[in-house]
Amino acid sequence: MTTEESGTMITAGVDVGSAVVKIAIVETTEAGGERLLACRGERLRRRDTHAVATSLFGDLLKETGLERDALGYVATTGEGESIPFRTGHFYGMTTHARGGLFLEPEARAIIDMGALHTRAVAMDERSKVLGYRMTSQCASGSGQFLENIARYLGVSLEEVGALSLQADNPEVCSSICAVLAETDVINMVSRGISLPNILKGIHSSMAGRAVRLLVSLGKPSVILVTGGLANDAGLIAAMREAAAAQKMGVEIRQHEHSMLAGAIGAALWGAFRARKLRRLRERAAS
Repeated sequence: MTTEESGTMITAGVDVGSAVVKIAIVETTEAGGERLLACRGERLRRRDTHAVATSLFGDLLKETGLERDALGYVATTGEGESIPFRTGHFYGMTTHARGGLFLEPEARAIIDMGALHTRAVAMDERSKVLGYRMTSQCASGSGQFLENIARYLGVSLEEVGALSLQADNPEVCSSICAVLAETDVINMVSRGISLPNILKGIHSSMAGRAVRLLVSLGKPSVILVTGGLANDAGLIAAMREAAAAQKMGVEIRQHEHSMLAGAIGAALWGAFRARKLRRLRERAAS
């Protein structure tokens, strides 16, 4: 009996960002069951996007013991529209909303903090997008900005969160412009401000921008942070502090697979579309 004949379907989602490629493989059933089989992200590091995606996709197929033909759909999102092995493409807002709801069923909004932008998306219990807000063109709320700051300070991006949590007197940083913020950091270093206090100041600035996006969406009760910065414990803590200062009365949550929400959502939407297309074909043939 084939996978489709048994009522289950296996699909993959490929989320291509400007810094990281994320892929997820999920299994779904006609009755609404959903199971994450495998997922992983890999940094591009100036390598060819298609080569990284193809290699990672092959690794996950081996890990799950699957052949390419066993997949009912391969959905891309983000900047993955040109990936050669895709079946179809979905917008990032819808995939992050769907993946966010899978990871945190109580979430009614996600805030996607990626390498180049931050966006907040409100959704209902079925992951229907109800509204969204996005940062302006300035990059001071982005992962790339934080990575640049970390590089200047001589620490890895993985060390930033733990250092930020050690701050005892955070230094205020410009939240208006990435160039001005970087100038602020240079001045802080010259004045002998400690790394933890500099980083906490940066996090507080970024958190303030993110919380303002959430306020404009109507203060959803439970919010899941997604995207590449979701694993930054210092930033998550700063966002919770900023939300509390605004008396928002919300819960800001994080999941171990938060960075992969877009890929997971793409895989789930791929399963939905594949079943819909199959029903249309069956109807046309009858």
